[in-house]
Amino acid sequence: MQKSRRIAKIGAYLRPHLRDATLGILALLSVNALGVYIPWLIRACVDQIAKNFSWQEILRYVVIIVLLSSAMWLIRMASRLWIFGVGRQVEFDLKQKIFEHLLQLEPAYFATNTIGDLISRATSDVDNVRRLLGFAVLSLSNTVFAYALTLPAMLAISVNLTLAAIAMYPFMFLLVHLFSNRLRQKQAKVQEKISDISELIQEDMSGMALIKIYAQEANERRAFAQKNQELLEANLALAKIRNILFPLIGGLAGLSSLIIIWLGTAQITTGNLAVGDFLALLIYVERLVFPTTLLGFTITAYQRGEVSIDRLEAIFSVQPKIKDSHDAIHLPLAEVKGELTAKNLSFSYPGARQSALDRINFTIHPGETVSIVGAIGSGKSTLANALPRLLDIAPGQLFLDGVDITKIALTDLRSAIAYVPQDSFLFSTTIKNNIRYGSPESDQLNIESVAKSAQIHPEIMNFPQQYETIVGERGITLSGGQRQRTALARAMLVNAPVLILDDALSSVDNQTATQILNHLASGVGRKTVVFITHQLSAAAAADRIFVMDKGKIVQVGNHLELMQQEGMYRQLWSQHQVEELLR
Repeated sequence: MQKSRRIAKIGAYLRPHLRDATLGILALLSVNALGVYIPWLIRACVDQIAKNFSWQEILRYVVIIVLLSSAMWLIRMASRLWIFGVGRQVEFDLKQKIFEHLLQLEPAYFATNTIGDLISRATSDVDNVRRLLGFAVLSLSNTVFAYALTLPAMLAISVNLTLAAIAMYPFMFLLVHLFSNRLRQKQAKVQEKISDISELIQEDMSGMALIKIYAQEANERRAFAQKNQELLEANLALAKIRNILFPLIGGLAGLSSLIIIWLGTAQITTGNLAVGDFLALLIYVERLVFPTTLLGFTITAYQRGEVSIDRLEAIFSVQPKIKDSHDAIHLPLAEVKGELTAKNLSFSYPGARQSALDRINFTIHPGETVSIVGAIGSGKSTLANALPRLLDIAPGQLFLDGVDITKIALTDLRSAIAYVPQDSFLFSTTIKNNIRYGSPESDQLNIESVAKSAQIHPEIMNFPQQYETIVGERGITLSGGQRQRTALARAMLVNAPVLILDDALSSVDNQTATQILNHLASGVGRKTVVFITHQLSAAAAADRIFVMDKGKIVQVGNHLELMQQEGMYRQLWSQHQVEELLR
């Protein structure tokens, strides 16, 4: 990202908080104005003493200086509160913006961008931007005001001494310029290594059971040590540059004071410089030493902030591929019947040589239960993801009640289709909260009703805390079948007209799976059910069965019809019967 674009982004971050930022900058200006005026008073006091010593006059100057110093301290505190407050506000805004933006992106984005890296950007990088807009703005503004107000006062006292004192400063700015690109590169490297180590920690914490099962603690320890070593080396490389640059800047700034003392005392002895002027110049030079020395830390904060802005904007630059069209149609849930139609439905994953779905055609009638079977990789899960538009399907291929799904508002479409994927994800909360996730206001009776329909209620009642049982991260305290049935109960509670089960009963025995399907296919408010499965015994109970192979539907019919045909379904059924006998 070009520097001008970064500055524009900084301006965009600050714009909502311009009032507080302006007040903070004005307060800093006032502080520096007082900081220049107080040495001028000291100069006048010393000159007054040299002409006519008077305790009363000295006391008057002391009182004024104390009052001005106190006011200066109060205003400085206010400036820090305003400016640092702006940094905190921007931090809040960015975290909120990142979270809301990620919620808009399709699942495919998270398949190619690791969670650890995204967490690092939302925490470490946002913190760097906060420092940029807090500490760096404060320090940089203070440095600009210090120079802009102090140098004219120094020049008014002695042009020669002022020019001699600031002769070192061009060298300081040259050093800063020479080191700035290297600092940015090293800082970017550090941020990358922080992301790498965050990814590893996140993955290992999520897969701790697998690490234990395969006794891979030693390998993971070595992998972490390697990532940690790389982070250490990146930090040391950055520290090396900083430890060369900052002492050089501080040393050159300190030379200014020595020049004033050396040349100033010589001019005092010759009578060319008053003692008050000398003290004022010495104080003014000391005023410039601190912000100049701090310039190194300011540069580091700025460089970190620049790198982090680039990393954050890389997230914001990704636009959701799946979003409402400008003429999106609203489909009230009460009016949805649940008819699903595909017309020459095709889809290919980026970079794939073969289509995942290849010109599929079908119509699933309202209230019909359809099982989809086929070998692994035949396109079953792709079809399941296409129906609720989790994939970027082209217009004119998939329809709900005759309406193109790409024209339906996403909220309405996904309210009409409940989807239980292969991975039955549960949140780290109670079973009750997991079941009512899609309908947070549901009461206990409704929750228990769907749990009974999902054949999980008796097992929940055996838990010590029953529906208040905490399931742990990703539902780790539950068995695979319990997780799947809890996820199914969650989908059933939203009472959507269409229910998609993508191998969502794979950990449930055939008898229980068949009971669940029979329940879904019965009653007045029966749903349109799309049941993707490898359990042919359960699939056989469906109204119709779609057999998929290489992205195509190669057979359609009920169990009896398909068994009378020579084709893949009979082969799958025979294989299934053999597997049942071997169990």
